[in-house]
Amino acid sequence: MIIDHVTLPVRNYEAIKRFYERALEPLGLTLLLDWPAGRRAWFGLRGAPSSLWLCESGAAGSLELTLGAADPESVDAFHAAALTAGGRTDWEPGPRPEFHRHYYAARIVDPDGNSLEAVCQRATATAAVDEPVAA
Repeated sequence: MIIDHVTLPVRNYEAIKRFYERALEPLGLTLLLDWPAGRRAWFGLRGAPSSLWLCESGAAGSLELTLGAADPESVDAFHAAALTAGGRTDWEPGPRPEFHRHYYAARIVDPDGNSLEAVCQRATATAAVDEPVAA
């Protein structure tokens, strides 16, 4: 199974669209299509189909989403950009050995209450390769 896209419910399409434009940029995601009349915006990688859809909805604040990052520096940049854009920290950037020894992540809460995490899951200089994996 392949996930084609995820729809993120938001309270105020205009305000949260601006937040996501800034917060997702360090992860390489950009606004690909904007539909103000439909209160929707589509984000993705340039040259690829959109994969993250924002949609104004009464279900805002109910989603937890994790996005992959190329490296720990991208996780750090995502965290900084999301805070500057108006998010709040749930997890500071850093290793998460409770998941596995190569899990480096940061989690923020967007202005609508949705949880957004960026994670790099590959061996890095910041992850101790010889540590045992938590059970």
